[in-house]
Amino acid sequence: MSIKVKLTFWISILVALILLLNMSIYYISSKEGLKKAAEQQMITMAEQISTTVEVSQQARQHIEDTIGERLRSVAIAAQQELDPDIENVTNKQLAELSAKLGVDHITLWKRLDNDIVALRSSDPKEINLSSKTWDYWYVAFNQLFDYHQVTIPQGQKLNNYWSGPINYATSDPSIVNKWGNYYDGTTNYMINPYVNAENILEFQKTTGTDAVITKMLLKNNNSLEVTGIDPQFFGKKPIIKIKKGQPIFNLDVRDIIFGTYNYADELNEVTHIQDVLETRKTITTDIRIMNESAIQSLIPVMNTAKPYVIRIIFKATTLEDMLRKQLIELVIISLSLLIFTMFSSYLLSSLLIRPIQQILSVVNQVAQGKFEGIINYKGKDELGHLAFQVNLMTSNLNNYTRQLHDVADELRHTKGYLESFVNHTSDAIHVTDLAGNVTQLNQAYERIFGWAPEELLGKKLSNIPPECLSEYEELIARILRNEPVADYETIRYTKDGRIIDVSITISTIWDENGQIVAIASITRNITARKEAEDVLRRSEKLSVVGQLAAGVAHEIRNPLTTIKGFVQLQKSKVAIKESQLDLMLSELDRINFIVSEFLVLAKPQAVQYQQADIRDILIHVGKLLESQASMDNVEIVMHLDSVQDPYIRCDLNQLKQVFINVMKNAMEAMPGGGKIKVELDSSSPSFVRIHVIDEGCGLSEEELSHVGEPFYTNKENGNGLGLMVTRRIINNHKGTLSIQSKLGEGTCIEIMLPK
Repeated sequence: MSIKVKLTFWISILVALILLLNMSIYYISSKEGLKKAAEQQMITMAEQISTTVEVSQQARQHIEDTIGERLRSVAIAAQQELDPDIENVTNKQLAELSAKLGVDHITLWKRLDNDIVALRSSDPKEINLSSKTWDYWYVAFNQLFDYHQVTIPQGQKLNNYWSGPINYATSDPSIVNKWGNYYDGTTNYMINPYVNAENILEFQKTTGTDAVITKMLLKNNNSLEVTGIDPQFFGKKPIIKIKKGQPIFNLDVRDIIFGTYNYADELNEVTHIQDVLETRKTITTDIRIMNESAIQSLIPVMNTAKPYVIRIIFKATTLEDMLRKQLIELVIISLSLLIFTMFSSYLLSSLLIRPIQQILSVVNQVAQGKFEGIINYKGKDELGHLAFQVNLMTSNLNNYTRQLHDVADELRHTKGYLESFVNHTSDAIHVTDLAGNVTQLNQAYERIFGWAPEELLGKKLSNIPPECLSEYEELIARILRNEPVADYETIRYTKDGRIIDVSITISTIWDENGQIVAIASITRNITARKEAEDVLRRSEKLSVVGQLAAGVAHEIRNPLTTIKGFVQLQKSKVAIKESQLDLMLSELDRINFIVSEFLVLAKPQAVQYQQADIRDILIHVGKLLESQASMDNVEIVMHLDSVQDPYIRCDLNQLKQVFINVMKNAMEAMPGGGKIKVELDSSSPSFVRIHVIDEGCGLSEEELSHVGEPFYTNKENGNGLGLMVTRRIINNHKGTLSIQSKLGEGTCIEIMLPK
């Protein structure tokens, strides 16, 4: 697809999106506007209905109050005609009195022990009716009998009189009556005249609220239903009374007070109605009625004695038809604009594309490796700037290409040099990825270990002894933390199963983003060096043994003299005491310890690392050197009491050689005698520190600079290997040895060993 077509396409897409956004905004705003207009219309209807309801309720209440006052007058007149004792009144007398006073019936109620019962009535159905289950009616009857006044909120309350709301008759549920109840205490019964109240309900249907709502719905075709809801009873279980075996909904406890409720959504409307009453604001929602859209408004009416809610359902199809018509017109206009935009953008892109075609021609030449092309476009716009930059780029590329050829030749020579170095060095070099898989190795690796490259590439190394695995993992962790690992001495397997001593230097390989991508290891075979060091160490050990021989012989001679004296005493037949026998055994144990330590020191043994108490090693060396020190007037003082966690991993025989060398040097530095202090500090969680401090002649700065060099010594009979061997043993234990000395003040040797 050409740039011209792409430019036309994307401009058209952009315009289409703008038009679509415009239509969406217009549709949403128009819909909201029409919805608000419909909501306002429904609020206006609700205001008219609430006014009608108020007038209708006032008219109805006036009618009921008028009837109630008339019934009170009838009750007073009946009281004057009747005997004050109910026993002297007959039902026939009540029937005649009802006709005379112009009411349907008169009933006399008397309060018994725990009930108020109709004992006399002109209507036989009323006789023996109980009022105990009549809720607030029963309360009102009791208040009349007790106080001659009624205080409950329901009904009409006059002096000695109460008239309840119109309701269905208990004696005949098909009839709606209006009752009056009079009691002034002069009789032993309550007088209850009542009349039929069907005309009041008829007034509600023909003239009252229901009639007004019906007329509104006929005039406004968009309104589907109007409902008056009493929040006190709406959404609750309906109160049903069983009268003469028929379930009756009392007129005074109904949730729908006027209108109809055919399109029910009671589950959601209970919540909405509570919100309307709390906020006192109209709530409008979208609902579905018979798969058609509708708008429902709930309008609170709060300016009455008892608040209620008017629910109006409005057809949404009319709004949708209006929106659909406006949307079609908008779509036609938008399509026309889109077509015009496509045509205009195509012509405009044709003009803009010409300089780009020139630039593209030169760029194509550059892509083919030809850098001689020049763009002749001289415009001052962005394309002109681009043409200038392309010309500059071709010129620079021509120069850079020549330089790259020179650099490539140099890199080829460097690569050949590096490959020659890696493949011809005597050290084994191998590279692994971060997962430990081998990615590269040189020829020396095969010479040292025996594995060919094809046997290891893509696999993990298997030449690490099991006891060294944790050590190797720690080395890798140190490298990944950017800590150096150089000349680390350890052991490895060869392909034929031999164990060789090696020195390893490990480093990381980074990519251009500064991320570690591989690990390179250089391994040097130091088996021969280790063997030479072992020969030196044995030589030095034999030298030490020779020097100790005189002291050991003297140390053994003393207990032997003691034992010989006791044997001679026994030979003279003098009885030997038990304490003398214990002394002989003690001297024999001392001889056995000295000879054992001497043999352990003199006998060649394989290197074997194990957990050992550094205190035991120092104590054994002190005992071994005790006789020599005594002969030289030297006192060895050890401070080991407050040591914590004194265990280290070491070779016992080698460390004993180290401390013998150091303490012998200290004794020889004090020809006139003195004190050697041995201090142990293991408070660190990672290492122990040993100080051997003498009071000898000390060393000059020049002597200190040469201490530890092979064959360098200031002793008359020394070979200059003792301290060198000592340093090598400490290094093999991953420890350090340092010397501090001043001429004429003595020397302090510090040895640090890892735990």
